[in-house]
Amino acid sequence: MNELAEELNGRLGAAAGFLSPLGRRMYFPYGGILGQGAEAKKCDINATIGMAFEEDGSPLVMDCFRREVNLDKRVFLYAGSFGLPKLREAWRRMELEKNPSMKGVEFSNPVVTNALTHGLRIAAELFAAPGDTVVTPDLFWDNYELIFEDAVGCGIAHFNTFKDGRFDADAMKAALLAPGDKKLLVLNFPNNPTGYTATIEDAKRIEDAVREAAQAGRRIVVILDDAYFGLVYEEGVHAESLFADFATLHENVLAVKLDGTTKEDYVWGMRVGFITFGFKGATPAQLQALEAKAAGNVRSGISNVTSIGQQLSIAAYGDPGYLKQKQEKYAVLERRYREIRRILAAHPEYSGFFETMPFNSGYFMCVKPIGADAEAVRRRLIEGYSTGVIRLSGLIRLAFSTTPLDKLERLFANVAAAIRDVRG
Repeated sequence: MNELAEELNGRLGAAAGFLSPLGRRMYFPYGGILGQGAEAKKCDINATIGMAFEEDGSPLVMDCFRREVNLDKRVFLYAGSFGLPKLREAWRRMELEKNPSMKGVEFSNPVVTNALTHGLRIAAELFAAPGDTVVTPDLFWDNYELIFEDAVGCGIAHFNTFKDGRFDADAMKAALLAPGDKKLLVLNFPNNPTGYTATIEDAKRIEDAVREAAQAGRRIVVILDDAYFGLVYEEGVHAESLFADFATLHENVLAVKLDGTTKEDYVWGMRVGFITFGFKGATPAQLQALEAKAAGNVRSGISNVTSIGQQLSIAAYGDPGYLKQKQEKYAVLERRYREIRRILAAHPEYSGFFETMPFNSGYFMCVKPIGADAEAVRRRLIEGYSTGVIRLSGLIRLAFSTTPLDKLERLFANVAAAIRDVRG
């Protein structure tokens, strides 16, 4: 049991006896990303938040969403547990446009979720049970632990994320082939926290590893957390979701695609996401059954997802300026990514202070302090340099999505200086 859960149970005393096993395992991750972000709120440079801001610090919002806040009375109606049909149709069409490899693949219609976190919880409750093993890279979003381990009661097996600057597919395969007939594999590209997306070669090795485990008799649910989909800045990167690959891979593999408006369309508070299913040989009736199970989970938990957010999405996706505006916002993040590459190339001395983790996409990148504790560096950055970062798995995560272009040079200089200070 997580120590934060134990502390809360101790605080409850005899009243903890009212809790269910799940209630006893539950906690709020005060020391995680949310807590660290709160400590950095007043910093001059705040590279903690998984959102995106303009250069002036205002939210990076597309006009086709912003100007539709004056929607008519239909926003007050129930949306239904499956989601609004018009939105589900639009998202399915967009999935095919963004992922040409999905054409010809049998997959379900997307069911609307309360964004990605809710989709992960639905997947966990539909496919995981106490005693099952969830396989993830050792560089992962900390909410996976809260969902799969603490809420559902699964074991989590972490494998080494990188080897020689590449995704360590061999380590992933070893984790899948470990004892136990059923595995849930969670893949997140672009990855949070590292900002890494599998290259084309990586994707082939990942697919081969899962196929080999499936051929060995493992039943594998591959959960694709595509929260940052589309934010790829380099050639040679697998720009599509891996969903089509896994939905047709092997009879022992079931693919679950989680995506949504949150990061793709820069509307973090709107909370509209989607869950889509596919597996080799799936019939329309089987896929409709999975849709019904997902909608039943929605019904049992929140009844239905915000109608306002869904109607906003329908209006935005029908706006003729949608694609142009989306490209403009993408360009803001890409410029910052290019500037980081320039800064790191211009300052080879930084390699004496931190190791840069592989990155090529998304909102974030990570550095590994050399000769200094990451948490001590994080605190020193706040206290001495008015700079907020996130510490995860011994790394320092830097959100360039929220850091203006003209502050990036100072951000990296501050990180190097803080490491030097901690070293003493």
